[in-house]
Amino acid sequence: MEGTDEFMKYRSPLVSRYASKEMAYNFSDRKKFTTWRKLWIYLAKAEKALGLPITEAQIQEMESHENDIDFAMAAEEERKLRHDVMAHVHTFAHCCPSAAPIIHLGATSCYVGDNTDLIMLRDGFDILLPKLARVIDRLANFAEKYADLPTLGFTHYQPAQLTTVGKRACLWLQDLAMDMRNLQRARDDLRFRGVKGTTGTQASFLQLFQGDHDKVEELDRMVTEMASFKKAYLVTGQTYSRKVDVDCVSTLASLGATVHKICTDIRLLANLKELEEPFEKEQIGSSAMPYKRNPMRAERCCSLARHLVALMADPLQTASVQWLERTLDDSANRRISLPEAFLTADIILSTLQNVSEGLVVYPKVIERHIRHELPFMATENIIMAVVKAGGNRQDCHEKIRVLSQEAAAVVKQQGGDNDLLERVQKDPYFAPILGQLDSILDPKTFIGRAPQQVARFLSEEVRPQLEPYKAKMEVKIELEI
Repeated sequence: MEGTDEFMKYRSPLVSRYASKEMAYNFSDRKKFTTWRKLWIYLAKAEKALGLPITEAQIQEMESHENDIDFAMAAEEERKLRHDVMAHVHTFAHCCPSAAPIIHLGATSCYVGDNTDLIMLRDGFDILLPKLARVIDRLANFAEKYADLPTLGFTHYQPAQLTTVGKRACLWLQDLAMDMRNLQRARDDLRFRGVKGTTGTQASFLQLFQGDHDKVEELDRMVTEMASFKKAYLVTGQTYSRKVDVDCVSTLASLGATVHKICTDIRLLANLKELEEPFEKEQIGSSAMPYKRNPMRAERCCSLARHLVALMADPLQTASVQWLERTLDDSANRRISLPEAFLTADIILSTLQNVSEGLVVYPKVIERHIRHELPFMATENIIMAVVKAGGNRQDCHEKIRVLSQEAAAVVKQQGGDNDLLERVQKDPYFAPILGQLDSILDPKTFIGRAPQQVARFLSEEVRPQLEPYKAKMEVKIELEI
């Protein structure tokens, strides 16, 4: 049974089934607790530099044991102490006996806990941003390729004026570009908690430095810089404000809404057989219906995107119930909601990249749908052509109205094809413009400025946004499941 122990307890599918290795590692115990040790080393180095009696040997001892964490000892210590930070202080001190007296000197639990969370959030955004850039790049290529391919537009999911396949993709891209801006902004707005003490007043550090305010401020600055943050929050309680979590998760939830909309569109177009996500040679669409090609990747994105949007409630409620300088009812919730938000965003971006790299368009199906609806849409153009040929606008309108109603009855009541054009061709009234019908009914005359809009949007707003990520554009996504 030893080899099957992992299957005897619940494992989150976010990690066991879907997430990338880099995002799974970002929220792992290994990353978390080695970061705690790094932070203790930063603190000791800064305190030594500012004159506290800490030796270089003590720091070297800590650095030599930064990564060799005895997780079993830490777990046993936590069972005894009921305190995760002190359990790891004791575990670190066990392998660093000479440094033991100065580990965590002057700090509170949130020095390692909150600062590590901020590092993980920052690093999480750094994982997501190139992935989002790649999705945008793939869809931009798709939009460019199909910029002038006419297709039925849909409003209320009813046929409307024509657009192009590429222009529709630009609607997706516009939302993704907003998400890129939001994620970058949330990442850049993150600050470090720094060294603030138990209630944010830095009283313990002021005591360590015998009332020297400048040294306390310099300590905060030095540790912040060692952790690769440009700024620290000037004011905190025991924790950094939980509204920071709100800002981070809200951008991810907004991304989830975008991905859900895109993938719903793909699913609707797959039903029309106009567009399909990639389908593997040996992939099975249905256990009962072997002919089916279900849009399972788009469906997965929608399913997970709903979870991501729903996670927004957690940080909002947590921020709202933090009493005074802090309460601990944030902790268990944040252990779940923050990693899950980033893991879920990571998964839907990887999946959407895979989909966008293999989207299949069926122009002949699109053309057939256009032919079915275009005669009705062309009626105003036919009227204009008759008037230019000397006809009366009102008389022509009535003729078209009657013929359109007859053709609609064939479509709706008899299940036949739209025969409006045949009716127009047979009616002597329209004889003066019969030679113009082909040009009047050219779908490309109904797409307005869609191709020009695509070209300008991609060149002015999309491509420039991708410049910082050019070095990471070539990564392709192969889904294991």
